[in-house]
Amino acid sequence: MKPAYKLYVGIDWASQLHEVCVLDSAGEVLARRTIAHRAEGIAELQRWLCELADGQVSEVAVAIEVPRGALVEALEEMGAHVYHVNPKQLDRMRDRYSSSGAKDDRRDALVLADSLRLNERFFRRVHIDDPRIVELREIGRLEAQLTEERTRLSSRLRELLNRFWPALLALSDGDNDCWLWSLLELAPTPAKARRLRLPQLADLLRKHRIRRFDSVKLHATLQQPPLPVSAGTIEAAALHLRLVVEQLRLVERHKRECCRRLDAILEKLCPQTGEEGKPPKHRDVEILCSMPGVGRFVAAAVLGEAGQLITNRDYYQLRSQAGIAPVTRRSGKSTRVSMRRACNHRLRNALHHWSQCSLSLDPRSRALYDRLRQRGHGNARALRSLADRHLRVLMAMLRDQRVYDPQRATPVTAADGA
Repeated sequence: MKPAYKLYVGIDWASQLHEVCVLDSAGEVLARRTIAHRAEGIAELQRWLCELADGQVSEVAVAIEVPRGALVEALEEMGAHVYHVNPKQLDRMRDRYSSSGAKDDRRDALVLADSLRLNERFFRRVHIDDPRIVELREIGRLEAQLTEERTRLSSRLRELLNRFWPALLALSDGDNDCWLWSLLELAPTPAKARRLRLPQLADLLRKHRIRRFDSVKLHATLQQPPLPVSAGTIEAAALHLRLVVEQLRLVERHKRECCRRLDAILEKLCPQTGEEGKPPKHRDVEILCSMPGVGRFVAAAVLGEAGQLITNRDYYQLRSQAGIAPVTRRSGKSTRVSMRRACNHRLRNALHHWSQCSLSLDPRSRALYDRLRQRGHGNARALRSLADRHLRVLMAMLRDQRVYDPQRATPVTAADGA
């Protein structure tokens, strides 16, 4: 079979120096080069590949392990076709070229180029995402990092309070108790808290809309004596508390800013009315957001992490990337099916959250979940099966360009979640 490209380029990606190997269509090594991860190095690589291809850049296929980044985007912009492969697959391909298990960056570049020449179907073509999708992905990941940081800081705050002032923890309702932050800013030590008057506490609770207890109960809690600790402990812990609260305020402010930005991007991605009042043709975001259980977090994660798969309507690759598709190991008389561990964990978490939210919003989702639990499936497995059904429904809606309509939804059958 005639090769599809004139040149096959393998790039062993690194943080500082990239090893590059160029093969012709017959598999002969034409050239090797080491490229620095700098603007000058990437520009040199573009000029060099253009010279080797005699200006026919579209006849150049590049194999690399990472699907995005400055190097990948520069190669795509110059017109080359970039393919990426999972590093674990590359490790298996490497065994075909060296049975000793030797590892070398120059050999990896050769393995990438030759494997793309011989087994192109194992590689996935890289496409540059829409700028808004890129921004959505970056801000979505930042919002997730800020959420994790807030959780860590809240744990530190609870540990400090448990050290000398555990009475306040009985009134706390989680890691997002802004009223508790305000109280600690107002009175960082038990001695100062005991001097607070009822009107001050009532204003604090009214400002933060706290109704699960009143100012009298809060005042009585603050009058309780702290734990006996050594001299200087409370003063040192109070300083630590003040710094942690300041960090929590900052993280919370940045998180709200990210959420506002995500809402603005999703609103821009939703199309306006088409010509002559007809519905617009490209409605992927609107269709996704119409499904029960899909909010800002789920929409941003699905579009940001799997935007190209959504565009290609690639259901099977999407369920694999999200960790929904199980892994089957069959040998002889033994068969074992297990959960897929290698996946995009942010996408997996988004689908897990989607399934959980849909239980209270969609009767069909609740019926399928209950049926799976009755069959002996655990909670996580039932939610994965429910997420699989959501993806099938989503792909059908995208194919027909229809938003979710509960009246059109098919009833749950025994085949669902099998």
